[in-house]
Amino acid sequence: MANVVVVGSQWGDEGKGKIVDWLSERADVVVRFQGGHNAGHTLVIDGVVYKLSLLPSGIVRPGKQSVIGNGVVVDPWALLEEIERISAQGVAVTPDSLTVAENVTLILPLHGMVDRAREADRGDAKIGTTGRGIGPAYEDKVARRAVRLCDLAEESAIRERVEALLLHHNALLRGLSQPEADGEELIAALLEIAPKILPFAGRVWDVLDQADRREQRILFEGAQGAMLDVDHGTYPFVTSSNTVAGQAAAGSGIGPKAMNYVLGITKAYTTRVGSGPFPTELEDEIGQRLGERGHEFGTVTGRRRRCGWFDAVMVRQAAKTGGIDGIALTKLDVLDGLETLKVCTGYRVDGEELDYLPALASRQAKVEPIYEHLEGWSESTQGARSWAELPATAVKYIRRVEELIEVPVALLSTSPERDDTILVRDPFKG
Repeated sequence: MANVVVVGSQWGDEGKGKIVDWLSERADVVVRFQGGHNAGHTLVIDGVVYKLSLLPSGIVRPGKQSVIGNGVVVDPWALLEEIERISAQGVAVTPDSLTVAENVTLILPLHGMVDRAREADRGDAKIGTTGRGIGPAYEDKVARRAVRLCDLAEESAIRERVEALLLHHNALLRGLSQPEADGEELIAALLEIAPKILPFAGRVWDVLDQADRREQRILFEGAQGAMLDVDHGTYPFVTSSNTVAGQAAAGSGIGPKAMNYVLGITKAYTTRVGSGPFPTELEDEIGQRLGERGHEFGTVTGRRRRCGWFDAVMVRQAAKTGGIDGIALTKLDVLDGLETLKVCTGYRVDGEELDYLPALASRQAKVEPIYEHLEGWSESTQGARSWAELPATAVKYIRRVEELIEVPVALLSTSPERDDTILVRDPFKG
């Protein structure tokens, strides 16, 4: 049986929650390997809605080992609040069912202060962050001044790290005319939360190595999407971590040989939250219809998502940079009833036709989509569980998408309900 990496192939919000839940039932271990509590998954199981941000989707299933890898940045207060909320829904979260990498970087209150202050200072040029301190925490990690989970075991380590943090961040806050962070207050908060969060700390690299040696099925759960990758996305309008499948190895402490199949979650149209280029964006009635029918609001932020036609150029590029073996095509039913569909097959920039997204931000902003028109369908695809239940024109649309992105469809989702899924190829069988 194969280990599977699940990543988003667009700008996030592709419907990973349902697909990961569908896969987690078949997995033994579920791992988060990047991002923070800025991304969320919504799971619907037996009519019960679970909203997760930091916790891996496997946490809601008894008998599954859930892991938060070192590539994630963890707000310990947000994590404990999420554990309490899920526990209130009847889900037991204990150190036996959840392991958090002892070397994970922590998000502190001052990170949120800095994040929000910088966004406010940027004005119209803001990146569109959630203001939760994700970016500043990753910056501290790379700058080697971060507070890590293991540091909470020693007060001296906490004081040393906080002193280094304040030297940098308070200077920045002063420059932005914002109140400075109080060091003693922060140290007291960390000492208070330490005994509550430390029981979950562990050697994730060892946990995963042992699971792999036992030939247990490991599911690596990504957050956000490929076009938000700090290297391969629409920079600078990106997140602060690598979101492509290659990060699953570095962000969890297991070698790349353990990654056997990469599944790219792909929406049948395109959405984006926040600022940045969006070649196929629709600001007309169709765009509004897609948003309403698709319930396009962020799980964590509640922000309305921008909507547009399917961008095959972007997804094809994401498939290549992410090593995607197959896609799970989601929300096909949102396109029901549209007489004509458009798919972006190329870009035009200053009169030049391109089959890729340029790296230069100024050229990305000038991109004009080149569309291919496809026939829509009037029948409903919602709840379909076999190809035979799909309209012929819907199947034709799917086949054309496969051709354009050069990746086959492995799963097809036709509603938020987990059983409304058409399985073409089981990722766990490689």
